[in-house]
Amino acid sequence: MAIAKRAVLGIGGGIAAYKVAFLASRLVQKGVSVRVAMTPSSLQFIGPVTFAGLTGSQPILSSTQVDADGSVPHIDAAQNADVYCIAPATASILAKLASGAADDPVALLALTMKCPIIVCPAMNDAMWHAEAVQANVATIKRRGVEVLGPVTGHLAEGYDAIGRMVESEAMLERLLEVLQVQ
Repeated sequence: MAIAKRAVLGIGGGIAAYKVAFLASRLVQKGVSVRVAMTPSSLQFIGPVTFAGLTGSQPILSSTQVDADGSVPHIDAAQNADVYCIAPATASILAKLASGAADDPVALLALTMKCPIIVCPAMNDAMWHAEAVQANVATIKRRGVEVLGPVTGHLAEGYDAIGRMVESEAMLERLLEVLQVQ
Protein backbone atom coordinates (compact mmCIF):
# COMPACT_ATOMS: atom_id res chain seq x y z
CA MET A 1 0.00 0.00 0.00
CA ALA A 2 1.36 3.39 -0.99
CA ILE A 3 2.00 6.00 1.69
CA ALA A 4 -0.35 8.95 1.38
CA LYS A 5 1.15 12.20 0.18
CA ARG A 6 1.44 14.82 2.93
CA ALA A 7 0.61 18.49 2.65
CA VAL A 8 1.05 21.12 5.32
CA LEU A 9 -1.06 24.25 5.04
CA GLY A 10 0.11 27.40 6.82
CA ILE A 11 -2.76 29.78 7.50
CA GLY A 12 -2.06 33.51 7.68
CA GLY A 13 -4.17 36.24 9.22
CA GLY A 14 -6.32 37.48 6.39
CA ILE A 15 -9.95 37.26 5.34
CA ALA A 16 -8.97 34.92 2.49
CA ALA A 17 -8.27 32.20 5.08
CA TYR A 18 -11.76 30.85 4.42
CA LYS A 19 -10.55 29.66 0.99
CA VAL A 20 -8.01 27.38 2.66
CA ALA A 21 -10.76 25.43 4.43
CA PHE A 22 -12.10 24.41 1.02
CA LEU A 23 -8.56 23.55 -0.11
CA ALA A 24 -7.97 21.35 2.95
CA SER A 25 -11.25 19.53 2.36
CA ARG A 26 -10.50 18.87 -1.31
CA LEU A 27 -6.97 17.64 -0.57
CA VAL A 28 -8.32 15.17 1.99
CA GLN A 29 -10.92 13.99 -0.54
CA LYS A 30 -8.04 13.30 -2.95
CA GLY A 31 -6.36 11.07 -0.34
CA VAL A 32 -3.75 13.60 0.78
CA SER A 33 -2.87 13.70 4.48
CA VAL A 34 -3.20 17.33 5.59
CA ARG A 35 -1.77 19.07 8.64
CA VAL A 36 -2.49 22.73 9.31
CA ALA A 37 -0.40 25.36 11.10
CA MET A 38 -1.97 28.68 12.07
CA THR A 39 -0.58 32.09 12.95
CA PRO A 40 -2.11 33.76 16.01
CA SER A 41 -3.69 36.39 13.75
CA SER A 42 -5.32 33.73 11.56
CA LEU A 43 -7.46 32.77 14.55
CA GLN A 44 -9.29 36.09 14.14
CA PHE A 45 -10.57 34.91 10.74
CA ILE A 46 -11.11 31.15 11.00
CA GLY A 47 -11.10 28.68 13.87
CA PRO A 48 -8.88 25.68 14.46
CA VAL A 49 -11.96 23.49 14.97
CA THR A 50 -12.78 23.96 11.28
CA PHE A 51 -9.42 22.55 10.21
CA ALA A 52 -9.45 19.80 12.84
CA GLY A 53 -12.80 18.65 11.50
CA LEU A 54 -11.67 18.78 7.88
CA THR A 55 -8.28 17.13 8.34
CA GLY A 56 -8.70 14.83 11.33
CA SER A 57 -5.78 16.40 13.19
CA GLN A 58 -5.42 19.35 15.51
CA PRO A 59 -3.85 22.42 13.90
CA ILE A 60 -0.40 23.46 15.03
CA LEU A 61 -0.96 26.63 17.03
CA SER A 62 2.35 26.96 18.87
CA SER A 63 5.99 26.05 18.40
CA THR A 64 5.87 24.41 21.83
CA GLN A 65 2.76 22.32 21.12
CA VAL A 66 2.87 18.62 21.98
CA ASP A 67 0.16 16.35 20.55
CA ALA A 68 -1.77 13.84 22.66
CA ASP A 69 0.49 11.02 21.41
CA GLY A 70 3.58 12.86 22.71
CA SER A 71 4.83 13.96 19.30
CA VAL A 72 5.94 17.50 18.54
CA PRO A 73 3.83 18.41 15.50
CA HIS A 74 5.97 21.13 13.96
CA ILE A 75 8.94 18.76 13.88
CA ASP A 76 6.93 15.86 12.48
CA ALA A 77 5.26 18.10 9.90
CA ALA A 78 8.58 19.52 8.70
CA GLN A 79 10.21 16.11 8.40
CA ASN A 80 7.35 14.40 6.60
CA ALA A 81 5.73 17.01 4.35
CA ASP A 82 5.72 16.63 0.58
CA VAL A 83 4.58 20.24 0.05
CA TYR A 84 4.04 23.30 2.25
CA CYS A 85 1.53 25.92 1.16
CA ILE A 86 1.09 29.21 3.02
CA ALA A 87 -2.20 30.97 2.34
CA PRO A 88 -3.12 33.69 2.77
CA ALA A 89 0.48 34.86 2.69
CA THR A 90 0.13 38.34 4.16
CA ALA A 91 2.73 41.09 3.89
CA SER A 92 3.74 40.18 7.44
CA ILE A 93 4.31 36.52 6.56
CA LEU A 94 6.29 37.44 3.45
CA ALA A 95 8.52 39.68 5.62
CA LYS A 96 9.04 36.86 8.12
CA LEU A 97 9.97 34.43 5.37
CA ALA A 98 12.41 36.89 3.82
CA SER A 99 14.08 37.69 7.14
CA GLY A 100 14.13 34.15 8.53
CA ALA A 101 11.91 34.99 11.51
CA ALA A 102 10.42 32.04 13.36
CA ASP A 103 8.05 33.64 15.86
CA ASP A 104 4.92 31.70 14.92
CA PRO A 105 4.28 28.11 13.75
CA VAL A 106 3.80 29.09 10.09
CA ALA A 107 7.11 30.97 9.83
CA LEU A 108 8.94 28.35 11.90
CA LEU A 109 7.81 25.58 9.57
CA ALA A 110 8.99 27.56 6.55
CA LEU A 111 12.51 27.55 7.96
CA THR A 112 12.58 23.82 8.60
CA MET A 113 10.74 22.36 5.60
CA LYS A 114 12.70 20.20 3.18
CA CYS A 115 9.89 20.06 0.63
CA PRO A 116 8.67 22.59 -1.95
CA ILE A 117 7.11 25.73 -0.44
CA ILE A 118 4.33 27.62 -2.20
CA VAL A 119 2.98 30.93 -0.93
CA CYS A 120 -0.29 32.51 -2.02
CA PRO A 121 -0.15 36.24 -1.29
CA ALA A 122 -3.25 38.18 -0.28
CA MET A 123 -3.30 41.88 0.55
CA ASN A 124 -4.54 45.14 -0.88
CA ASP A 125 -2.93 46.61 -3.96
CA ALA A 126 -1.06 49.35 -2.10
CA MET A 127 0.61 46.77 0.13
CA TRP A 128 1.37 44.45 -2.80
CA HIS A 129 3.06 47.27 -4.72
CA ALA A 130 5.06 48.49 -1.71
CA GLU A 131 8.80 48.36 -2.29
CA ALA A 132 9.40 46.36 0.91
CA VAL A 133 6.86 43.70 -0.07
CA GLN A 134 8.30 43.38 -3.57
CA ALA A 135 11.81 43.06 -2.12
CA ASN A 136 10.59 40.32 0.25
CA VAL A 137 8.93 38.48 -2.62
CA ALA A 138 12.13 38.69 -4.68
CA THR A 139 14.14 37.36 -1.73
CA ILE A 140 11.94 34.33 -1.11
CA LYS A 141 11.78 33.55 -4.84
CA ARG A 142 15.60 33.53 -4.96
CA ARG A 143 15.48 30.96 -2.16
CA GLY A 144 13.23 28.70 -4.21
CA VAL A 145 9.83 29.57 -2.78
CA GLU A 146 7.09 29.50 -5.41
CA VAL A 147 4.74 32.48 -5.41
CA LEU A 148 1.26 31.69 -6.71
CA GLY A 149 -0.64 34.93 -7.29
CA PRO A 150 -1.92 37.35 -6.32
CA VAL A 151 -4.51 38.06 -8.98
CA THR A 152 -6.63 41.04 -9.90
CA GLY A 153 -10.10 40.82 -8.42
CA HIS A 154 -12.47 42.13 -5.80
CA LEU A 155 -10.62 42.99 -2.59
CA ALA A 156 -11.99 43.13 0.96
CA GLU A 157 -11.65 46.92 0.73
CA GLY A 158 -14.52 46.93 -1.76
CA TYR A 159 -12.81 47.56 -5.10
CA ASP A 160 -11.09 45.52 -7.82
CA ALA A 161 -7.28 45.50 -7.98
CA ILE A 162 -4.24 43.25 -7.76
CA GLY A 163 -3.84 41.57 -4.39
CA ARG A 164 -6.64 39.01 -4.30
CA MET A 165 -5.48 35.54 -3.30
CA VAL A 166 -5.83 32.92 -6.01
CA GLU A 167 -8.94 30.79 -5.74
CA SER A 168 -8.95 27.48 -3.91
CA GLU A 169 -9.21 25.53 -7.18
CA ALA A 170 -5.98 27.12 -8.48
CA MET A 171 -4.20 26.24 -5.23
CA LEU A 172 -5.59 22.70 -5.37
CA GLU A 173 -4.48 22.22 -8.97
CA ARG A 174 -0.93 23.39 -8.22
CA LEU A 175 -0.58 21.33 -5.03
CA LEU A 176 -1.84 18.19 -6.76
CA GLU A 177 0.73 18.79 -9.53
CA VAL A 178 3.55 19.06 -6.99
CA LEU A 179 2.28 16.01 -5.10
CA GLN A 180 1.74 14.09 -8.35
CA VAL A 181 -1.78 13.18 -7.27
CA GLN A 182 -4.56 12.79 -9.83
